[in-house]
Amino acid sequence: MEEKVFSVSLKEIVEEFQLEPVLEYDNLEDILVVASDVNRPGLQMSGYFEHFDSDRIQVVGNVEFAFLKGLTSEERYKRLDALFSHRFPCLVVARNLKVFPEMLEVSKKYDVPILVSTDTTSSFMSGLISYLNVQLAPRTTKHGVLVEVYGEGILILGESGVGKSETALELVKRGHRLVADDVVEVRRVSEKTLVGQAPNIIRHFIEIRGIGILDVKNLYGVGSVKVTENVRLVIQLELWDEKKQYDRLGLDDKYIEILGIQVPLLTIPVRPGRNLAIIVEVAAMNNRQKKMGYNAAKALNEKVLGEMNKTLEGNE
Repeated sequence: MEEKVFSVSLKEIVEEFQLEPVLEYDNLEDILVVASDVNRPGLQMSGYFEHFDSDRIQVVGNVEFAFLKGLTSEERYKRLDALFSHRFPCLVVARNLKVFPEMLEVSKKYDVPILVSTDTTSSFMSGLISYLNVQLAPRTTKHGVLVEVYGEGILILGESGVGKSETALELVKRGHRLVADDVVEVRRVSEKTLVGQAPNIIRHFIEIRGIGILDVKNLYGVGSVKVTENVRLVIQLELWDEKKQYDRLGLDDKYIEILGIQVPLLTIPVRPGRNLAIIVEVAAMNNRQKKMGYNAAKALNEKVLGEMNKTLEGNE
């Protein structure tokens, strides 16, 4: 099965980075960027086009302009014409540099937009790559709730009616933040990082059976919500099964695979009298503690084994 290719329109990029078009372009919304990498076309300006990816946004700065400035007008046009003939999404001129007249000519000829940024070349490229990595990342949708608890992104999963939204609401009341309820869009922005967010239409809303739809941002203030959060722990809520053996020690770490990334998984049984919000808080703190190198279950296990060894040695 082929991986779905996502895209972002050039108009969105222009608005996000406050880029200034050098000419009137009517097709910015129709130009779609599908590559998360960007390119500085120094080699291409010198005539080398092997392995050139025309899907990438091209960025030029002082170095490229210094090279072009050293050419005659005819040679400069020839080099730029060869570059623009590949019809890449756009050319971004960093540092607010003055565009050469030959650039405007080939831009009109091939209908390739030229955009100007006031940022330095490195700073702009870094920000653009980060933005594209998020916008073009592989993604999936999970039925659950995403909350930020003590800086940890907790994805709460479970069957409908098990108490996911109610747990999230209690966590918000206790000072934590809601990211998404009911539908969570999860994106793989790098080989080790998953980022979750809510679809725009339901962002900051939560559904509580018996009450209805609540606007968490208006009820509890802007400090109670967050737009995105890294998914660092998955908690699976399920109704208590008397016949099932639940983990009582936590010695064996369990994981769930999301978009090819292994995420720590906890299964929490639900029954009357169990305060799920406190359990989620403790799970978040314990997960942070494990990442810092301390595992309470293993520490206790080592103490018990140590005491047993001492007892055995004393009996010999």
